[in-house]
Amino acid sequence: MPTARFGHTATLLPSGNVLVAAGTQDGSASRNTTATLYDPNSGSWTPTGNLLHFTLAPTATLLPGGKVLLPGGRDFHTYHSTNITIKAVGNRNVNRQRHTTTLLPDGKVLVVGGLWATPESSVELFDPLTKAWTEIPPMTTNREWHTATLLPSGKILVAGGRKSFPAFSSAELYDVQTQTWTPTGSMTTNRYGHTATVLPNGKVLVTGGGNTSLGGLGAELYDPITGSWTATSSMKANRLGHTATLLKNGKVLVAGGNSYDAELYDPTTEQWSAAGVTAATGFNPAAVLLPSGRVLLVGREPVAALYDPVTGLWSTTTSFNNRSGEVTATLLTTGDVLVAGAGPSSFPSAELFDPISERWTGIHIGDHWGHTATMLASGEVLILGGNGIAGPDATNLLFSPYSGISNSWRPQITFATSPLSLGSSLVVTGSQFRGVFGASKNNRDSSTDYPLVQLRSIASGQTMFLQATNWSTDSFTSLPVWNFPPGWALVTVFVNGIPSDSRIINIPVPIPTPPTIAAAKTLSNGAFQFAFANSVGATFGVLASTNASLPLTQWTALGGIVEASPGQFQFTDPHATNSPQHFYRVRAN
Repeated sequence: MPTARFGHTATLLPSGNVLVAAGTQDGSASRNTTATLYDPNSGSWTPTGNLLHFTLAPTATLLPGGKVLLPGGRDFHTYHSTNITIKAVGNRNVNRQRHTTTLLPDGKVLVVGGLWATPESSVELFDPLTKAWTEIPPMTTNREWHTATLLPSGKILVAGGRKSFPAFSSAELYDVQTQTWTPTGSMTTNRYGHTATVLPNGKVLVTGGGNTSLGGLGAELYDPITGSWTATSSMKANRLGHTATLLKNGKVLVAGGNSYDAELYDPTTEQWSAAGVTAATGFNPAAVLLPSGRVLLVGREPVAALYDPVTGLWSTTTSFNNRSGEVTATLLTTGDVLVAGAGPSSFPSAELFDPISERWTGIHIGDHWGHTATMLASGEVLILGGNGIAGPDATNLLFSPYSGISNSWRPQITFATSPLSLGSSLVVTGSQFRGVFGASKNNRDSSTDYPLVQLRSIASGQTMFLQATNWSTDSFTSLPVWNFPPGWALVTVFVNGIPSDSRIINIPVPIPTPPTIAAAKTLSNGAFQFAFANSVGATFGVLASTNASLPLTQWTALGGIVEASPGQFQFTDPHATNSPQHFYRVRAN
């Protein structure tokens, strides 16, 4: 090696090279922060990026996506073992900004509406396999600043938007199988610049937006079964160009836009509550749900904010570059977040955020604002349209974080259970589920030759790694899957840090059955608790009253019921001691 070391690490990377890092030469004087790569093909050593601090005897773990984590010593370090590539994938037929892009169940991308000279009704399909664009039947209405939502049924709900003022309340459905558009019920309010979020019960929550130039307080629910809209309680702030993120606890975090105050929507009570004040906002920010359950919010200011649903608190991260345009944020399969958007020409046009170290890295991918960013089944991100410093951009870019991996080691999926009912096991078959044994036979390195299988919700971005009951070179069977949002999801197999192309599966919305109370008791602190069994993944709310004869509209919504284990539900009312008697009703959401 170029430098003598002990107390170091050696990690087999997805490229086939070996990363040797950290350690010391004599225990005191030569504190080594360098790292080097060994190429087994040439037998040569090449210096690579240095550690931030000296670290002696850390552990080294190759993470899914190819990064290496070195915790220990004074700090932890993350090393990016794969390279980024950005390539053009041909021009589409129409220049667009403030359009929508949706990953479909067949892996293609639906591009709808938008604006350049005038709002568009045109629709295109992008095929990631052939890189071809196809024009398909247009919408019934020209729209920009609308929403497009992939429903659990596989249809696409397009709602609102505008051609001019006033905005639209109309909505329509796209059928992937027949490539046709049909009207569905209209919203209760005209909206553009609003949000649309699929809830765990399959309904769609639409929030805010404007009719003319101001944001609105209103929120409403779309029921895909009836095709109808109903108003729900109003938000605490007027919002336009904001974000809405489905959290792991089933609540929806709304932030940004023309307000620094964030708020939470609880589907079980249909009520809003305050969620603190953000340091990052501005018009059309972007939010992304991180694997930890936190939410990253980025906007135009040179600051980003993190929301922790456990504590209910916001914190700021390290600063990122000031931006003059609208941004997108996409969670990559490497675990990083790609933030793309136009900014001053002296700044990088995109950045990568590492949630582990909370550090930013600038990259150049071209100037965009009013664009979209869509995660593909390949793990690449399609960046499409928008405006930039040089005007409209008809060139589509594919961002890939996986250049330089050994393709001969890449796992392949040939089958994944679909539909996958919550409470059932996911079975995945294919090849290369056993990789190359990568441990160095010491107590500081980890073997990586086994499959890690990840579920990723297309609608919410929530991710989950599944535990296995058994696995082999060509198969993987998980423990029963639960506590995951229904809808469409990507299944990805990682071996030696290398991801497969993902398989898209459907997770049906659970159908609840009439609940029967199985256990009820008063706890030592005076709280009242009851439990019951029901369909795995179903969602329920609780109504309470001290007078059972009151109409249900006068009962108090207490909140959601916790699914303590698959299909086993439990509710605790800590305020039951405030009255000599309480009556409870359980309702499915």
